[in-house]
Amino acid sequence: MRWISLLPVLVALGISLMLGPIVIPILRKMKFGQTEREDGVQSHLKKAGTPTMGGIIILGSVVVTSLFYVGNYPKILPILLVTLSFGVIGFLDDYLKVVKKHADGLLPKQKMALQLVVTAAFAFYLVKYSGVSLTMLVPFSNGYYLNVGWFAIPILFIAVIGTVNGTNFTDGLDGLASSVTVVVAIFFGAAAIYAQSEIGPIIYAVIGALLGFLYFNFYASVFMGDTGSLALGGFVVSTAYMLEMPLFILIIGLIYVVEVASVALQVLYFKKTGGKRLFKMAPIHHHFELSGWSEVRVVAMFTAITAICGLIGLVAMY
Repeated sequence: MRWISLLPVLVALGISLMLGPIVIPILRKMKFGQTEREDGVQSHLKKAGTPTMGGIIILGSVVVTSLFYVGNYPKILPILLVTLSFGVIGFLDDYLKVVKKHADGLLPKQKMALQLVVTAAFAFYLVKYSGVSLTMLVPFSNGYYLNVGWFAIPILFIAVIGTVNGTNFTDGLDGLASSVTVVVAIFFGAAAIYAQSEIGPIIYAVIGALLGFLYFNFYASVFMGDTGSLALGGFVVSTAYMLEMPLFILIIGLIYVVEVASVALQVLYFKKTGGKRLFKMAPIHHHFELSGWSEVRVVAMFTAITAICGLIGLVAMY
């Protein structure tokens, strides 16, 4: 079991490290560069022009690695398809922003409509074909599974849309979304081993792909863009559902929850107070930056919090 777990990590890591020197120069040559807000964190302005859409490296590594295993582990297929589908939405958003110079990419209603379509397809698969129950393991319950009947479907939509966009909001600093999601994936890898689930290979592939991507991303050689962040959100939530553990996202995915909540609170407070701000800037990682924290410190702190949440999550499984 340990060998099976390690091999897809190494394969995806190797592919990711090989793809980086190929993909990054192509993105740079095609001028797929990051744009930075003039009214944002001023230290980020120097990153303008850095190649983005680097999520292609992550997706390519995960897809190729998963293809080696999908024949023997068919339950990885829905996770792969959900991950790819959200990655395609992110790619369209990046393409419109970077290539077509549409400042906001996809319109909010367009992005939401596409996300709802992917979520509906995933819900249909779970109900009709997966053999996976929509009951949810309750943390710290000694193995109790919550059955909420038909209400499980709207909960699924909330969980998917919330997790995907929370992951998207987390992508704002060098290495932040990658580091946090590596820890989340390690937790799910451990949970898959404990549950003797067939989905392990794709989880380990994501770990390897992210470790390889971090090598290039941490020093701002490339950004994942929405191509990567939306795909990672799709991976996290679909994995949680295949393990019947969506409630654990509230624990292990605490950073995602806080990030998306900070944006919602900022908007609500701004409207209610006639223009005042609750945070210096949202998502909340920018608030810490504007409070004097370095990017490295924010990334280290958020990753450490996720690691602690992962340990709590492991305890909560029993």
